[in-house]
Amino acid sequence: MKEISFSSIDGINIGNAQSLEGQTGCTVVICKEGASAGVDVRGGSPGTRETDLLNPVNFVDKIHAVVLSGGSAFGLDASGGVMEYLEERKIGFDVTVTKVPIVCSAVLFDLIVGDYRIRPNKDMGYEACKNSELNICKNGNIGAGTGATIGKILGLEHSMKGGLGTFAVQVGDLKVGAVIAVNCLGDIVDPSTGEIIAGALKEDGKSFVDTQKVMLERYNEKKNLFSGNTTIGVVVTNGKFTKSQMNKVASMAHNGYARTMRPAHSIFDGDTIFTMATGKIEADINVFGFLAAEVVEKAILRAVRNADSIPGHKSYSELKHNS
Repeated sequence: MKEISFSSIDGINIGNAQSLEGQTGCTVVICKEGASAGVDVRGGSPGTRETDLLNPVNFVDKIHAVVLSGGSAFGLDASGGVMEYLEERKIGFDVTVTKVPIVCSAVLFDLIVGDYRIRPNKDMGYEACKNSELNICKNGNIGAGTGATIGKILGLEHSMKGGLGTFAVQVGDLKVGAVIAVNCLGDIVDPSTGEIIAGALKEDGKSFVDTQKVMLERYNEKKNLFSGNTTIGVVVTNGKFTKSQMNKVASMAHNGYARTMRPAHSIFDGDTIFTMATGKIEADINVFGFLAAEVVEKAILRAVRNADSIPGHKSYSELKHNS
């Protein structure tokens, strides 16, 4: 198994657009030929679009793009720009008079990080598609990870900077990759050491409170922690799988969340993973499944380690540099 670039997966293009003033952005993953797809929503506060059609009992069997966006529910508007871009290029489900692009999306909450009046919209979605023509993979404060933060159990003032991460591997001719926007309530843990590498900070701004420990101490407090959460992502492969298999792998990929985010899938997170398969090669679903969890794990760690500090939010690199 060797590491490869996410952008080297055949038939897949990735693009980002963002506003630094708004501290928000969106990421688009496009498959112009159409991809078999699935989804698994585990968090209790999701914001999604076109997830019902991914149910194996429903008719449509291919999608053309997935959008990951900031802006909370407002960010779903970015999908309109993606649809416009694809329709202009005659990409989509043929309905005789035109082609309707099948665009799925999920959003994360970042409204309180920058100017809440600036959200990913149709124009930003279209810009991300234009940037996908370059098919350049970047990590950190970009796209849907621009305003992402982590570790908010004690409020935003104790949280750290999250971000966007990509990671991909190849085994023989099978390629599997993930792009994840990390914006969780909990802490980020390196599974190889068990140590927290980013999360809710103590008053000293240098050490971690341990989110799960705080939650245990306050088990009898019913507090609304909806202060900017949700981790969203896409796993892609060049393998050939059915829609039902893709839904199963989306479920398996959440193991990557569980390994790195503590806690994961809280009622205040809308944790969601989409899967896309271009159908180029035959492959075993079990291998795809455990590789999906692996690349999700590594993408999350890369997102955090490549994030840059913004006003009010320290990054992993700043903390490490000053330790």
